[in-house]
Amino acid sequence: MVKLRLKRCGRKQQAIYRIVAIDVRSRREGRDLRKVGFYDPIKNQTCLNVPAILYFLEKGAQPTRTVYDILRKAEFFKDKERTLSELKN
Repeated sequence: MVKLRLKRCGRKQQAIYRIVAIDVRSRREGRDLRKVGFYDPIKNQTCLNVPAILYFLEKGAQPTRTVYDILRKAEFFKDKERTLSELKN
C-alpha cells in the first residue's frame, strides 16, 4: 500500500518536508517512489505536483492526516470535491 506522507529534510532546527509517495512499510527517511511536492512550515510555503498527486490518489494511495491538511489548506480538494472518507474507499 502506498501513502502520501512527509519526509524530513533541511538543517537542524530548520526543517523542510518533502511530500512523497512511499510504501507503508518504509521508514520515514526510506526510499520513496516519487517526490510530489514540498512543505516549508517556517516560511509557510507549499509546492505541489498536482498531476503526480492525482495519479497516486487514483491508484489508491492514501494521504496521512498531515498531508491531507496541507492539501486541503492549498485548496487541492476544492475543485476535486473529495473528502477524506471518499479517499479511503
